Amino acid sequence: MLNKNIETFLGCDNDYEESRLVIFGAPFDSTTSFRPGTRFASKTMRSESFGIETYSPYQDKDLEDIAVFDGGDLELSFGNTAKALAQIEEFAAKVLEDNKLPCMIGGEHLVTLGAIRAVAEKYPDLHVIQFDAHADLRDDYLGETLSHATVIHRVWDLLGDDKIFQFGIRSGDRSEFQWGQDHVYTNKFNFNGLEQVIEQLQGKPVYLTIDLDVLDPSVFPGTGTPEAGGVTFIELLQAMLQVTELNIVGCDINELSPIYDQSGVSTAVACKVLRELLLAVN
Repeated sequence: MLNKNIETFLGCDNDYEESRLVIFGAPFDSTTSFRPGTRFASKTMRSESFGIETYSPYQDKDLEDIAVFDGGDLELSFGNTAKALAQIEEFAAKVLEDNKLPCMIGGEHLVTLGAIRAVAEKYPDLHVIQFDAHADLRDDYLGETLSHATVIHRVWDLLGDDKIFQFGIRSGDRSEFQWGQDHVYTNKFNFNGLEQVIEQLQGKPVYLTIDLDVLDPSVFPGTGTPEAGGVTFIELLQAMLQVTELNIVGCDINELSPIYDQSGVSTAVACKVLRELLLAVN
């Protein structure tokens, strides 16, 4: 008997009811300031994920041993940024209402705002850990307040001071860093200080957002705004495993733009990061 051909991320073909983790794609890149293409990330990752194994030798865990539901890609309004964010928020809120953990695949980094709005509604004391090359703390970019360059400032609008912790940051306007000194915790270039932050956030609800351009372009060239001087895959993995010891209530990875790396290496890296993230937060 023939069945519908439904493509899911490797090992994430479980039923919604039995799954604690729900992944979904937010294929949106309408505010990208340099090179677009992140809207194709989630679709490409699903196809290419079968080039890696379900088993992680780093964690001695296997995706076949946990229940993850792949909700597919949201149909987002590309012509209306505010509406697209509302659609992401609505989907994430449904997942949270069902006591499941949302894990989003962007898309540009602005999609994080939609998910965090939903998570913050359920967890008012929410804290955010951000791995990223860029501060994303502008109040507006070319007059627009909703942009991948402003996303963390918009998150601050929701959460306030002392709730956002940035690591790996190595790019931003001078005013972003000056403003950030008074409002967020920023560790430039690497993950130094992460252990102290983890100790501080014990018992608190935490949202983890991973902009994959935190990785050095030699590891991850397939992104819209590559920045030299990034971390290695192993450094990112170790930091991610540390953070996922906390009470993670939502997470995302974003900013893969597969068209800028025809070798497919960047997509393979993104798939591996997602595999390790799912296994770690389960």
